[in-house]
Amino acid sequence: MGMDIRNIIYIFPAIIIVLTLHEYSHAKMSDLLGDPTPRNRGRLTLNPLAHIDPLGLLMLMLIRLGWAKPVPTSPIYYRDRKRGTLYVALAGPASGIVLALVVRIIIVSGLFRWTGIPVQFFTYLYFYSLVISVFNLLPVYPLDGSRILQGLLPGNRGYKLVQYQNQIQVVFMLIIFLANRLLWAILNPIIGVIDFVITTAVGLFF
Repeated sequence: MGMDIRNIIYIFPAIIIVLTLHEYSHAKMSDLLGDPTPRNRGRLTLNPLAHIDPLGLLMLMLIRLGWAKPVPTSPIYYRDRKRGTLYVALAGPASGIVLALVVRIIIVSGLFRWTGIPVQFFTYLYFYSLVISVFNLLPVYPLDGSRILQGLLPGNRGYKLVQYQNQIQVVFMLIIFLANRLLWAILNPIIGVIDFVITTAVGLFF
């Protein structure tokens, strides 16, 4: 789904909603696990201004891949540091998948007509919910997937990856800017599978 400048009125709020929910979910999960850091840093909020990164937002508008401000966390507060890190990392992408499911129901059931909001908005909201969730599942720092991998690897192997995170981040940023098509070649099949599962599940009821 390419960006049509005429649809910017739908695209912009859709991206803001997805990014805000994504980062809030990280903050909420960490808070539930006993970490006061997100709350103390003002990130336990649905106010978009607390979460939006201007460059990441611009990238999403231009090339459909971007990011928000990472939520600061302190895993030392978790009872199980590895498991807590995993849960917090999963919370963001999971929120996007759930949002996509809800939006799909709104579209297919025709509930969007009751909102008075054009279906185009919900279409973009669905699209970016999937894109941002899948993009963040890539096991590359600073995306959520790197922390998910960190939580899944046995022993201290996951934490050993941290020492290379700066180099990995530089390379990944170069790929985003210079090899955007390569990333989409990876993302599109995954997005397609999740879209198929959601569409099929919703189709059983509507």
